[in-house]
Amino acid sequence: MERVVARPAHVPGRQLYKVADAMVVLSMSRSVIYEQIRSGRLRSVTQGRSRLIPASAIAEYVALLEHEAQVA
Repeated sequence: MERVVARPAHVPGRQLYKVADAMVVLSMSRSVIYEQIRSGRLRSVTQGRSRLIPASAIAEYVALLEHEAQVA
């Protein structure tokens, strides 16, 4: 049986988020996160085989969404 360990999604001072953690922070599904990465709207980096999303990229993405909401 696989053991599931709960992790806090947002940790102050944290610089990189796994996709699963970014899903919680942004309240988005896995497929939407990857769609935003593919489209270039959400930056990510890779470390080995892991895709990580910088905290700064999450902040930029939220600012982009806010800007788009103001323009619309």
